[in-house]
Amino acid sequence: MTEQSTDLRETVRQRYAAAAIQVTEGGNACCGPAAIETDDNFGPALYADGERDELPAEAVAASLGCGNPTAVADLHEGERVLDLGSGGGIDVLLSARRVGPTGKAYGLDMTEEMLSLALANQQKAGATNVEFLMGTIEAIPLPANTIDVVISNCVINLSTDKAAVFAETFRVLKPGGRIGVSDVVADDTLTPDLRAERGDHAGCIAGALSFAEYRHGLEAAGFTHIEITPSHPVADGMHSAVIRAAKPQTTDTSATGGVTATCCGVTACCTPAEQSTAATAPPAGAKAAAGCGCGN
Repeated sequence: MTEQSTDLRETVRQRYAAAAIQVTEGGNACCGPAAIETDDNFGPALYADGERDELPAEAVAASLGCGNPTAVADLHEGERVLDLGSGGGIDVLLSARRVGPTGKAYGLDMTEEMLSLALANQQKAGATNVEFLMGTIEAIPLPANTIDVVISNCVINLSTDKAAVFAETFRVLKPGGRIGVSDVVADDTLTPDLRAERGDHAGCIAGALSFAEYRHGLEAAGFTHIEITPSHPVADGMHSAVIRAAKPQTTDTSATGGVTATCCGVTACCTPAEQSTAATAPPAGAKAAAGCGCGN
C-alpha cells in the first residue's frame, strides 16, 4: 500500500470513528442518540419507516450509506450474508431478520469505535444470528466459498484498492452466490480530477468508479450478470447506484478437459494446471497461464 493510500485509509477511519463516537455520546442525552448529519442523499432517510422502527435508534443514527442494499439483495431464509463496511450495524441487523434463525449475517468493519457501537446495537436488538468482524474489505477474514450474498452500503468507493475488494468478494462467495451493493458511481465522462472537484474521498465522492470502471472491475474478478442501475443523484454527474452481480456456478469445462470445476476466486486454484503455475505467478497470471475457465 502506498503512503497516499495509507493516509486516505486513515482519513476514512478517523471520520467513521468520530461518527461512532458522536452517536454513542448522543445516546447519553435525554432525547436519545444524535443522528450523524447527512443530506437527503445519504443516511437513515433511505430506509422505510418500518425498517427504522425495527432497530435500535443508535443503529439508525449511525447510518451513512447512499442506499438500502437489503432492499435489493433479495435475501432468503437460511442464507449467509456479509456486509462490507458494516458501521453501526443497520444493514447487518436488517439482514439477520430476513435470513432468520437458520441463516447468519456477518458485518465487517475496520473501525474499532464502529464495531463497539455495532455490538451494542446487536445486544439491544437481541440478534443471535449476527457476528461482527474486525478487518478490511481488501482482506476479508472469512474462508472461501462460504457466503451466499455480499452487501455493502457506500463503502467500496472508499477503498483505495477496489480490485482487491472485488477479488476478495468473489473469493468468499459460494458458487452461484451474488452481490447486492449500494455505491456511488460516476458518469463515464467524468475524469478522476472532475470527481475530486465534486467531493472528497472520505465523503464517498472522489474515490468513486465510473460505470465502465465498475463493470470492468467486477468482470476482471470473475463476476457475471452485472447490473449497475443509478437510483438518485448525489452530485453533478455522480449517482447512488444499485450494483448486482453473480459468481458463476461452475467454470467453463473447455479449460478442464470436460471436467466441471468450481470457480474459486483469486487465492485458490480451480484446475491442476493452475495450481502448478500459482507458485510462480500471481493468481491472475496463473489463471491465464493455465487457461482456467474461471479466470475469464
